Amino acid sequence: MRLLGTALALLLALGAPLAAPTARAQESTTHAAPATAAGEATRPVDFITPHITDSDRLDLPCFKRGLVCEVDLAEVLGAHWYLPGTHIDVRPTKHVVMLLLAALLSAAVLILAARAHERHTHEVGRPKGFAAGIEAMVLYLRNEVAIPNLGPHGERFVPFVLTLFFFILFANLLGLIPYGSTATGNISVTATLAVITMIVIEVAGMRAQGLGYLNTIFYWNKDLNPFMRVIMFIVMTPVEMVGKLSKPFALAIRLFANMTAGHIVVLAFIGLIFAFGYLVGLAPLLMAVGIMLLEIFVAFLQAFVFCLLAAVFIGQIREAHH
Repeated sequence: MRLLGTALALLLALGAPLAAPTARAQESTTHAAPATAAGEATRPVDFITPHITDSDRLDLPCFKRGLVCEVDLAEVLGAHWYLPGTHIDVRPTKHVVMLLLAALLSAAVLILAARAHERHTHEVGRPKGFAAGIEAMVLYLRNEVAIPNLGPHGERFVPFVLTLFFFILFANLLGLIPYGSTATGNISVTATLAVITMIVIEVAGMRAQGLGYLNTIFYWNKDLNPFMRVIMFIVMTPVEMVGKLSKPFALAIRLFANMTAGHIVVLAFIGLIFAFGYLVGLAPLLMAVGIMLLEIFVAFLQAFVFCLLAAVFIGQIREAHH
């Protein structure tokens, strides 16, 4: 089922055209509006698609019909935020708001846990409760994931790995709550995270290897004779470059596809309820609930996999120096 959902997510991503900057102000169609014709039935409200699609409208709880009120960010923040001298619109959208919220939650949780840890240690000699749980997660990621893969003197990269985990985790979990949205189901978000990770990887390689870093780009095997050395240089150098680009590409696609797939499967199950009726639709309903419970596990798993691979890639490029 996960493979089916992933395939559907990739098809959706490949089939969806990129929106032009001028189209951002168009009215969102994720929530169906009541019919205008007299006597015409109101269409059902879609509560799943808004969790994986970006929009200029932010959903907030209210006591109106449908329990959803939309805030138009274009009206609140202004129609366009163009970069000086360009037509690139950088006005925040719903996914940007979710990313800011994920960053604030990450900072608040870790800072409060650190203060509680210090207070409990001073009072009873050990952390307890919520602070103890956060400490267990941090120590596991540091001692079992980051340091063994980062290699010698890799402690300086531990904060980056931990930041990746908690930021991606909160961004994933925000897509599982009402009125939230899965920002990591946006390929632009996951690609940006992957590019930042690639920059850290390459900078780590440059600092560890110095001029030897060029050997990770240009294949030059000194053990071969000069003729074969040139042949292998011509053949293998493009392969080395593709290998560098494939790492961030894999990070971006894996996170995007997995976080989008679960919501699409849930949407398909809910569609079966309306297609076959509520009595026959009991089984799809239970399966949709099961998928949502599985999505909680996937939210933790994908954050863990992303930070694990980031640590592995950083350790690999630093390994030649040590």
